[in-house]
Amino acid sequence: MTTLRVVVADDQALVRTGFRMIIDARDDLEVVGEAADGGEAVRLTRELAPDVVLMDVRMPVLDGIEATRRIVTGGSSARVLVLTTWDVDAHVVAALRAGASGFLLKDMRPGELVDAIRVTARGDALLAPAVLGRVLDRFLSTAPDQPPPPSLRDLSGREREVLTLIGQALSNTEIAERLGLSEATVKNHVTAVLRKLDLRDRVHAVVAAYDHGLVRPRHP
Repeated sequence: MTTLRVVVADDQALVRTGFRMIIDARDDLEVVGEAADGGEAVRLTRELAPDVVLMDVRMPVLDGIEATRRIVTGGSSARVLVLTTWDVDAHVVAALRAGASGFLLKDMRPGELVDAIRVTARGDALLAPAVLGRVLDRFLSTAPDQPPPPSLRDLSGREREVLTLIGQALSNTEIAERLGLSEATVKNHVTAVLRKLDLRDRVHAVVAAYDHGLVRPRHP
């Protein structure tokens, strides 16, 4: 059994200890490092190569959003799961644009935290696409239109169609039904879209669909 390696970044020692106890109690999870600030989180991620980083938003030296950005732009394959006590949609958008793969509030149950780590490590969408769509509707409704990037032209017509439907919060099963394809074929198209657009996971495909104008905010 493969053990998922986790780095916990939070400026409160008690919070880090609590997360460690929850995580290390599972056979398939292990905390390999703890960081008390964003700068240390970046360094430990580079040195320890974890699968998942639990990242607090509000930390000294470097906040969690900027630490996430540096981890992602530094080429790490670690997936960042942002944690906060603040239920603020703006944090979701900032974290996702920085490269985070998920977002959770700290008042979650232990089982929810464990499931979130596993889901994030697989590259699946932790934020429900419908919830993500609501967030993007709100915060991108006043954003200026951006010209399509050259990479978007690399998509086939079918791949653009699949990306648009991902942006509309449809699952692979729903996309398959809509397009009359098998789920395996849809999965192959999703993989191709992520590769061609250099996206980390499905969550960022939803953001890309909005950014590139394939999906328009529903509530300007």
